[in-house]
Amino acid sequence: MTTTVNQSLTKDKIKEIIARRIAKEFKNGDIVTLGIGLPTEAANYIDENKHIIIQSENGILGLGRDQKGPNFNKKIVNAGGTYVEVNKGACFYDSQMAFTIMRGGHIDATVLGALEVDEEGSIASWQIPNKFVPGIGGSMDLIVGSKKVIVAMTHTAKDAPKIVKKCTLPLTAYREVDMIITERAVFHVTSEGLILTEINPMFSIEDIKLSTGADFTVSKYLKEMF
Repeated sequence: MTTTVNQSLTKDKIKEIIARRIAKEFKNGDIVTLGIGLPTEAANYIDENKHIIIQSENGILGLGRDQKGPNFNKKIVNAGGTYVEVNKGACFYDSQMAFTIMRGGHIDATVLGALEVDEEGSIASWQIPNKFVPGIGGSMDLIVGSKKVIVAMTHTAKDAPKIVKKCTLPLTAYREVDMIITERAVFHVTSEGLILTEINPMFSIEDIKLSTGADFTVSKYLKEMF
């Protein structure tokens, strides 16, 4: 990775790149869950011409964009505690119903952050070394209950790859990830390993190789992310 590229991407720009790419992945009519943190940003970039129903694990079906302006309705928040809008026809329910939806195979796609993802599609997303974490939360329910699992995260953390050959942290789920989206690239997880399908034009394939700790093949249909 070149220094000039690193300097040109601020944290906010990295989040925007990832969130915009996440939003492109949803199909008309999809029911989608966006995990806490960066994945929730995707709600702000969904095409208004697409009918996407966003489910929040704290009990909302029909989540909208982040609330803007001075007059927030502080009674409506997503699972990450951000004040959000709801779309016409939205409904609210308790945790029991939320987890019934999540575990019952009703979610078309779930998007989660991660600490590590490996080339087999296993994900570690809940235990940070040397820090107290109260528990795994609803991540494992979302991952095993969803039809498609997308990991959305920064490509590296403190210059160390987050896409690795084998996860070293405690797993959230084993071989359940279908797709990885970072600010640098998009990978699909297959039975034959990772396939690089899209690349941010600010980076080269060599940059991706140097910043990825897993083996991957380059799709013959490789295209730019934007």
